[in-house]
Amino acid sequence: MFDDAKWYVVHTYSGYENKVAANIEKIVENRKMHDEILEVRVPTEMVTEIRDDQKKEVERKLYPGYVLVKLAVFYDSKSGELKMTDETWYVIRNTRGVTGFVGPESKPIPLSEREVLALGVEVRTVEVKYQVGDLVTVLVEPFADFSGTVDMIDTSKDLVRVIISMMGREMPIDLELDQVEPVV
Repeated sequence: MFDDAKWYVVHTYSGYENKVAANIEKIVENRKMHDEILEVRVPTEMVTEIRDDQKKEVERKLYPGYVLVKLAVFYDSKSGELKMTDETWYVIRNTRGVTGFVGPESKPIPLSEREVLALGVEVRTVEVKYQVGDLVTVLVEPFADFSGTVDMIDTSKDLVRVIISMMGREMPIDLELDQVEPVV
């Protein structure tokens, strides 16, 4: 029934983020909706605060007033969009402390892959099967099927620099790690 899963942002009363997340998780458990509401997160970071000459590790919310939920979605052939079920929408929208979904006119709009990575909600790991000096093939346009030599790999930035030959000149291009593959 479900075609994909997408992250959505739910707006809450300030200070109720953890309570809303716990309430949604409890509803998922009680109604056995594990296949529809897959994950609930309140993005936080650890910060060192210094008060009265004392260092203390404190967990701080990155986005106060917001909770992120990963929902199973299906392709609606009538509208041509990915949508969540009415029950999923109803459950989240009517959870105590929720003021609505983030989107125009409170219409839920899923986060893009780039937004999900930027928020640090999901960490994508790419297994690199090549190293500096290896010959690789580019998989994406406009340089698809070009071969080049790996010049630099930066796994922290998900970046690889490849030197390709174009019109008799060597040209460096920066790509994501999964946009090239080793030549066999």
